Amino acid sequence: MTPVAPPVLDAQSLRVVGAIAAHGSITAAAAALGYSQPAVSQHLKRLEQRIGMAVIERVGRGVRLTEAGRLLARHAVTVTVALEAASGELAELQGLRAGQVRLAAFPSASATIVPRLIADLRSRHPGITVTYVEAEPPEAVALVREDDADLAITFSYPGDRVDPHRASAHGLVVTTLRRDEMLLVLPAGHAHAGDDAVDLADLAGENWIGGCPRCRGHLLELCEHSGFTPRISYETDNTAAVLGLVAAGIGVAMLPALAVGAGLAPASVAAHPSVSIRPTLARDHRTLHAVTVAGAAGVPAIAATLRRLAALTALTALTALTALTALTALTAAAPAGAVAN
Repeated sequence: MTPVAPPVLDAQSLRVVGAIAAHGSITAAAAALGYSQPAVSQHLKRLEQRIGMAVIERVGRGVRLTEAGRLLARHAVTVTVALEAASGELAELQGLRAGQVRLAAFPSASATIVPRLIADLRSRHPGITVTYVEAEPPEAVALVREDDADLAITFSYPGDRVDPHRASAHGLVVTTLRRDEMLLVLPAGHAHAGDDAVDLADLAGENWIGGCPRCRGHLLELCEHSGFTPRISYETDNTAAVLGLVAAGIGVAMLPALAVGAGLAPASVAAHPSVSIRPTLARDHRTLHAVTVAGAAGVPAIAATLRRLAALTALTALTALTALTALTALTAAAPAGAVAN
């Protein structure tokens, strides 16, 4: 019996199928790839003839991938990244400095890590184009998996029951950047405002300012471990609003150091001299991560971005510490209970 030759595949076919999987239609896939719709349809037709199986099927006015199509789509990202890595390395050999990095990160990174990273890359590698979209960690991880982002800056909490870096990040590369301390925000006149560190249990009777229900999960877990359920009377994810509410003596809050650093620009520090920032007794923290697909570090533009990100995250930690030190000094100088106008 003559052996049957395996189907011959090409990278462009995988790109086309991967684009349909990512964008949901032939029209959207064609737009993303920069092709006409008839060109994509013809490419699919030739692919189906070559492998002897249907790749898409019609469903109403749209299309969806068949089992064979889904199988090809699973390999599309890996192959695309490998080709981009090879192309990038060739560009390096030719002395070129060009490339594109699609970046995603969470809100407090938008005001701290991201602008410094983009400015740094523009200075060191002007040929690299960076695009950016703000997204919470679960959405950012999904963007990388779906090939809508090359690099996601994310965070996780110890023991987080819905940590997006577990099952949803399976097969992706998750690199730890650094710890980000969780800090308590208290009115300057609070009984524990001068403590070196504050036991959460001592704040059981306070009114708390919390984030959205999804964002306050870690606070609820920490308070539960300390034996109480926090009374969350006010809800906002805006760091400046949290500082203002605490400064007015309305409640207490917990914020990551990165968010505190974002909200404590010099003008904000001067505006809130009656806020005291203190670590928790247990030194609670979250961890910052970089998430990419496997092989992405072989793409020169992404590799350069990862190197600068690692260096700059350490710098943002120092920046937050500097802001915290300035605020502590102002708090010490302000009369207890004073509220800024």
